[in-house]
Amino acid sequence: MATLKEDILQQAEWLVKPFEQDGYTLDFSVRSLIEIDRFFLKHLKDGSPRRGGRLTKNYGPIVFSISSYIAQVLIKNMPGSQLITDDADPLGEVNFAVEFPDGSICWPAQKVVKRIKNGLEDGIYPYVYSLTENTTSEKVDESFWQIGGAVTPAKTKAWWKFW
Repeated sequence: MATLKEDILQQAEWLVKPFEQDGYTLDFSVRSLIEIDRFFLKHLKDGSPRRGGRLTKNYGPIVFSISSYIAQVLIKNMPGSQLITDDADPLGEVNFAVEFPDGSICWPAQKVVKRIKNGLEDGIYPYVYSLTENTTSEKVDESFWQIGGAVTPAKTKAWWKFW
């Protein structure tokens, strides 16, 4: 049986391929988190999965994989950061954290839950960028602020239409 830490590492890597197949580029850069926000815009409506969207099936595992990816982006872009897990915690998949060199702590899964609930105002990209701006050479990508109008929600067919 794998540890939670091993699961997080595995899921972060796993997420790259299915996102790539949907046209999102995940390369563990801070900027790639714009793709996560785009994904949520397309597949959520008012904090719930859109009918027919990617989150209607396997919601929990997908959210865990996205949270794991965010944790790895933080660790790769903030040298000296480490993953904090507790295999005995029944809610460990939500309560895992990233501890930064200065001792501050971030809970990626809890941030994802806030993003889902509150929408783009709790965007993943600006949050992580603000945490990493002093440790990464990436410049802020202002295009984030336009993604709300550039994303087409997942298409669903009304139940009463048969064609």
